[in-house]
Amino acid sequence: MVFSSLLFLFYFLPAVLLLYFIVPKKLKNALLFVVSLFFYAWGEPVYVLVMLAIIVIDYASGLWIQRMKDSGRPKAARFVLILCLITNLGMLGFFKYANFLIDNLNMIPSVTIPSLGIALPIGISFFTFQSLSYTIDVYRGDVKAQRSIISFGTYVALFPQLIAGPIVQYKTIDKQLDERTHSYEQFGDGVRRFITGLGKKVLLANTAGVIWTKVSSYDTAAMPVLTAWIGILAFTFQIYFDFSGYSDMAIGLGKMFGFEFLENFNYPYISNSITEFWRRWHISLSTWFREYVYIPLGGNRRGLTLQLRNIFIVWLLTGIWHGASWNFVIWGLYFGVLLALEKLFLLKLLQRIPSFFTHIYTMLLVIISWAIFAFDSLPQGISFIGAMFGAHGAPVFDHTSLYLLLTNAAMLLICAVGSTEYPKRAARRIERAIADRPALATTGVCAVLLCMSALCVAYLVDASYNPFLYFRF
Repeated sequence: MVFSSLLFLFYFLPAVLLLYFIVPKKLKNALLFVVSLFFYAWGEPVYVLVMLAIIVIDYASGLWIQRMKDSGRPKAARFVLILCLITNLGMLGFFKYANFLIDNLNMIPSVTIPSLGIALPIGISFFTFQSLSYTIDVYRGDVKAQRSIISFGTYVALFPQLIAGPIVQYKTIDKQLDERTHSYEQFGDGVRRFITGLGKKVLLANTAGVIWTKVSSYDTAAMPVLTAWIGILAFTFQIYFDFSGYSDMAIGLGKMFGFEFLENFNYPYISNSITEFWRRWHISLSTWFREYVYIPLGGNRRGLTLQLRNIFIVWLLTGIWHGASWNFVIWGLYFGVLLALEKLFLLKLLQRIPSFFTHIYTMLLVIISWAIFAFDSLPQGISFIGAMFGAHGAPVFDHTSLYLLLTNAAMLLICAVGSTEYPKRAARRIERAIADRPALATTGVCAVLLCMSALCVAYLVDASYNPFLYFRF
């Protein structure tokens, strides 16, 4: 079940909200736990058992670690943590990477290993990392072990951020699990944020996705340069509005239920360096790797050589986290190299260059990275990059290119403006201009949200294209 579906919007969400505000306070977590399991089981009826296993293992590990720490046995607590890490990462590795490993072993002459045929549990990378943050935080002493398995299960399985993030660290909502407040203002903010995210996903990401689907189906060897650039720009906007829209919906849903999740995107396409881009893109994942991998490895405290080593380790793991394919490994190392170069000298150079050129530099490298990311195989991605720069000898444009440009230029321009802060700034100016007329301001906001909702519903009723890119992670 996805947020941008009529089933979720008109059946699941209204029913859950009604039940949530009817049941007494002490039963709210239990209700959220049950409905979240139902939400996940709707698409993964078997693999909900995997999630339950992770919940039980990490809940027990947290209690065990806490008991060992309280009794002055740090080595025993460390042993439990290591065992927990091996178990969680082992399950993630089995489901996500076993077939990838087998496929690569089968490339060795005389080696024939049958594929396991294991489907990837939706969102396993997200909820595994989220659950691991709990046991690590307990071991570090950042939080106390959660005594209620219902509350812990609610944290891991909470449906707003279950299958696509943001990756919520336990310490950020520890207190909210047991004591959270609800207000009309918070609920209204949640509705507003959810509808905004829904609009980004349905009206912008899906429309851009149709363009990319068409272009990516063409033969790259004969693809004109303009066609390739129209396609990759469409994918660039699709993946941003798809994922950031889903994060907006998750944050909005969290507010409706009294939770405050941290932001996951901060206009990454306005960045002037790759370093800045990764401070703005998928913030929760970058934060997770920084706190649980980069800093424990030594971060930047042990000299430049080890810092560069740590950067490459983190970005190799980041690429692997995204998927079981060599293109993701290369994608991660690609950013590792760029970040290392910026750390060595490029950032100082970029500070001396006008921001217009640093922005072009950043977006060009990001767009190339999406060409690597978008395909299931590395050769496809490399071939498409070749088409972008005319390496296959195809013309710069043809009739199809011009048709794609004329029919989609307005859409791409809307996406380009929408990925910046300008729409938000314009909305704030309007709100300030009518601040002394609250009734008009409220009416205006409601009218905009209702129109956006109606457009989204009309699109969902009529359209068959409604994918979500990050479900595969």
